Amino acid sequence: MHSLGDPTAAPPTSRSGGSGHAERVFRVQRAFTNLGGDIHGPGELARESGLDDSAVFRILQSGVYQGVFERVGRGRYRLGRSTAHLAIHALAHVPDNASHEILEELHDATRGGLVMLYLLAPFGGAKRQCVDMAVGDSDLSEYGLTPREVLCVTRSLRTGASGRTILAYLPEPIQQRVLAEPVPEGAGPGAIHDNETLLASLADIRDQGYAIGLQECMAGWNSCAAPIMWHDSIIGALLLLKPAAVMPEPPSSTIEATKAAAARLSRISSVPWATMR
Repeated sequence: MHSLGDPTAAPPTSRSGGSGHAERVFRVQRAFTNLGGDIHGPGELARESGLDDSAVFRILQSGVYQGVFERVGRGRYRLGRSTAHLAIHALAHVPDNASHEILEELHDATRGGLVMLYLLAPFGGAKRQCVDMAVGDSDLSEYGLTPREVLCVTRSLRTGASGRTILAYLPEPIQQRVLAEPVPEGAGPGAIHDNETLLASLADIRDQGYAIGLQECMAGWNSCAAPIMWHDSIIGALLLLKPAAVMPEPPSSTIEATKAAAARLSRISSVPWATMR
């Protein structure tokens, strides 16, 4: 098998249309994300990718030189910085204002409320962070909120429709770490404290493609959320939030509008990645 560092070698072709070697490299990369966690050895990567140990070891060795992987200690590896750089570069080419326009359209279509775009927080463990919102003419202070609280503070994934939506699509080891966290202080009366009930809700979210939150994060507020995906990986959730007095339970029209808007955001996030293939 030729190495990553030998550009003159003629790679074999695969039935999927790409080089056989490149496909094996991608399988090792996917193994990291499928296994969850951060650091893995060649053996477990080989089992997950379906490749033999020696092939995985050679891919890892060559990948370290290219910055695709990083060696951590003796015989242990993690994804390298160049992987993150490619992801950031791809997301940076999402069309300007396209995502915010989708938020505004959902706000108008559902006759008000608060529409918030949450993404996985880049630091601080498995958390979510609000990166954009559409609130119409509303003043957040009317609801006892400040822009800093909404936009700059990361939130637990075990509480709230948007948190549980993101959590539902994360690898099982990350789910277990989140379930080990306490319910955040100040959570609403609808917060799910029992882990078995919470796990069952995650399965429902994956089956239905949305989550409903009844006074989970804040007393007096109900919500629905839908996942935003980057191909088969979760990157965030779209949340629609209304006072419980106005929306005792999200109607099917609101749920479908939220799902449709989240699907549009998912397509936007996938466009630059597709162009890089």
